[in-house]
Order: sequence, then C-alpha cells, then structure tokens
Amino acid sequence: MIVLVGGVAGSGKTTVGGLLADRLHWPFVDADSFHPQANIIKMRSGAPLSDSDREPWLAAIIAWMDERIAAGDSAVGGCSALKQSYRDELLTGRPAARLAFLELSRALAHARLAARHGHFFTSRLLDSQFTELEPPHEGRQLLLFDAGGPPDRLAGEIIDRLGLAADPEAARSHE
Repeated sequence: MIVLVGGVAGSGKTTVGGLLADRLHWPFVDADSFHPQANIIKMRSGAPLSDSDREPWLAAIIAWMDERIAAGDSAVGGCSALKQSYRDELLTGRPAARLAFLELSRALAHARLAARHGHFFTSRLLDSQFTELEPPHEGRQLLLFDAGGPPDRLAGEIIDRLGLAADPEAARSHE
C-alpha cells in the first residue's frame, strides 16, 4: 500500500508521515524532494507555483508510486494534493494508494510556518495554498483528519482508519 499524507503547508505532512512510516516500518519520502530545482527557486523567491510548474512534480510522484506498487512495496509519502485534479491523478487506477488528508485552519498553518526555519516554503506562500485548495471529500481512497492534534495521535488515527498494523514498540518510542 502507498499512503500519501496530504494538506497545505504546515499541516504536518512530513512530521505525521515520518511517524506513520516509522510505526509501519515503511520508507518515507517527502514530495518536496520531487520538485525540480526551478520550482524550489521560484518558491524560495516567494512566488507560488502554477499548474504547469507542478506537472513534472506530480509526474515524478506518480512514477515513484507506480514503482513501489509494481514491486509490491509499501511506502508513505508527504504530498500536498491541494486540487481535486491532482488527487485524481495520484489515486485513479491505483487501488493500492490512499490519501490521508490533514485539515487545519489558516491561523494554525501560519503559526506553524512562522515557527519553521530553513525551509524554502515560507508563510508568505501559505495564502496561495489556501487559494488553490479544493477541499477534499472522504471516499474509499481518501480520509480526512484534523491536523490540530498531536502528530503521534494523528499517525495512530491514520493507522487505525486504514486498518493497518503498527509496530507497538515504534509507537511507544514516540510517546
């Protein structure tokens, strides 16, 4: 199974995704690592990405997912998946893929990003994410979670709602 952890910047995709992967003993990849250098430069300068900027990024994430699925491997990835068209591209035709979408308020996202240092995505770009966001709806492959809670609890909720088995030792090491 491939589990993508989605949401706007500051929702906890990387933190929750890493905890989830740790508990499941699956590899984790942050979709930020799939951005071409031009996208990172653009975001670092404070400019939001366009759909055409995101095309090679989505293609790279999909290739990564398809490689894992073809190999029969499980993995966790953090990916914003803000628009319905992106979610469709990521999930359609991939019954082994799930999206755990983390929802949070604009105020909490701003506070989290203001406290984050050294990342190319700053709070200046957050408004563009909320503008781009097409709120998802739960379905067979997509589950919604309140990102305001502790990351450990969120990872546990994702595991429970997806019916996955976690390593109890890994869960205890994060308490």
